[in-house]
Amino acid sequence: MARTEVVVTGLGATTPLGGDVASTWEAMLAGQTGVSAITEEWAAPLPVRIAARLATDPSTVLDRVKLRRLDRSEAIALVAAYEAWRDAGLGEPGDHSAVDPERLAVSVGTGIGGALTLLAQDDILESSGPRRVSPHTVPMLMPNGPAAWVGLDLGARAGVHSVASACATGAEAIAQGLEIIRSGRADVVVTGGTEAVIHPLPIAGFAAMRAMSTRNDEPEKASRPWDRARDGFVLGEGAGILVLERADHAAARGARVYARLAGAGITSDGYDMVQPDPTGAGQCRAVAAALADAGLAKTDVRHVNAHATSTPTGDVSEVRVVRAALGEHPVLTSTKSMTGHLLGAAGAVESIATILAIRDGVVPPTINLDDPDDGVDLEVAAHKARQLDIPAALNNSFGFGGHNVALIFTRA
Repeated sequence: MARTEVVVTGLGATTPLGGDVASTWEAMLAGQTGVSAITEEWAAPLPVRIAARLATDPSTVLDRVKLRRLDRSEAIALVAAYEAWRDAGLGEPGDHSAVDPERLAVSVGTGIGGALTLLAQDDILESSGPRRVSPHTVPMLMPNGPAAWVGLDLGARAGVHSVASACATGAEAIAQGLEIIRSGRADVVVTGGTEAVIHPLPIAGFAAMRAMSTRNDEPEKASRPWDRARDGFVLGEGAGILVLERADHAAARGARVYARLAGAGITSDGYDMVQPDPTGAGQCRAVAAALADAGLAKTDVRHVNAHATSTPTGDVSEVRVVRAALGEHPVLTSTKSMTGHLLGAAGAVESIATILAIRDGVVPPTINLDDPDDGVDLEVAAHKARQLDIPAALNNSFGFGGHNVALIFTRA
């Protein structure tokens, strides 16, 4: 039986590089960085005092009254979802002239969720007592809050889902969106990931694991995937949202199509909570599953937007995975060199970069790759964007707990 074709008709994002998709993509192609120093007083005692903050605050899009009821992760999910909805030609949020709300679903995840609300309200509880705690606290800190708000504001009635699989969250949410459409439950799925946890506690926790870069004096050079001098990731914040649509539904309404979501592969390592399986077996299986799902040969995939976070062990291991799963021909990049690591939003924002790479025939650069590690024996688009004909591309996402997700996009 022929498999339902699923296409991407809308994109939305807010990132450390720009407040929307166009500005983010322009900055990526220019090799700009979103990483800067944290200058607030609270950061002074921390071992890590750099982060990749949003280029545009959500208050420029959402009104103040609404923002008071939203955690930052929820707010930026809405910013990205509104853009994606409009970009797909679906009208204003809540307009159902182009899609039946009972055939509209949402799959939006977050790796950590409403941590800023939880920590801020705990401070209020400790300093001022329980009567001062906001009545909106629980809806603001719930991990399903971003998905729920997107579903409410868009009027989705075919199901609202919230994935939480650490740094693989955004990609897994998209994979779930693919399956929802294939199952016949929805014609349109608004899907992606969001994260906003730049705060002393998460930074201190990641730093205690020695997972983060401590290049505090050179923040713009701190995120350096595959470089010998890499010393950990840079924490970022942002959201990425895609509108997935059944291809015949999109065609019937004359929608512009960015790309086809051809296949997805999801596996787990069963190895360790924070360390990936050093053999890369689970990651290889995810890529192989995505290829099989897409019905493609290894040689069809010309470009890989890698998970590469700038950690000493994970980056080179992923190169071995790509070589084993696809061969020597793909051109790699890591856009985390510019955005920092967006945790639960990473896979979604990087999917957007992968889609635009296919559309424009260009691989965004990996900046700060001055001295490639010996284990980097595949071609990387270092320093400058690379023109390339890309019929199909892979986006890899891996997360604590051994989550592995591979997504394959092709030209429509």
